[in-house]
Amino acid sequence: MGYLRRSKLESTVFSALGLTAGVATYYLFKNLSPVVPPGLEVGAVEPGGGVLYKILPWTMGAFVLGAPVGLLGNLARVPMWGGLLFRLIVPFVAFYETSMRLEVEASTADPVTGMTWVAVRLAAGAVALALLGHTIRSWWHGRRGVRSSAEVVPPLPASNYERPTE
Repeated sequence: MGYLRRSKLESTVFSALGLTAGVATYYLFKNLSPVVPPGLEVGAVEPGGGVLYKILPWTMGAFVLGAPVGLLGNLARVPMWGGLLFRLIVPFVAFYETSMRLEVEASTADPVTGMTWVAVRLAAGAVALALLGHTIRSWWHGRRGVRSSAEVVPPLPASNYERPTE
């Protein structure tokens, strides 16, 4: 959301609200699902037990963290090298988070899940390389474009200019 808005204020506000809505929706649907999440035993009693108790901390965290993430997304709009680091945040986080899941959950994951994690890591690496390549290409063409335009049309000497006749 932060990348799509021109204003830094709009980027922070809309990102915080959007992430909060997304997290709340995710946990509401997760609560409605009959499937028991990994690591939770069937019949286990959670403290507090209510839906609000499960959702509230995550939605509050989403609201607090959504604003800086929106600002980083807005800063990713800076062209060339200035915004590259901010554009690389999403692929780096996807790669890192998936790598941590592979370390922790690899023994309990089924083969399809493991292959999905590997595919996400490969895609994140490919996106990071594409972003870097695009920045290098834009920088190179911008640098070459300034130099080559001066070489293509050399200035005429002053003696070759003619005054228009009236």
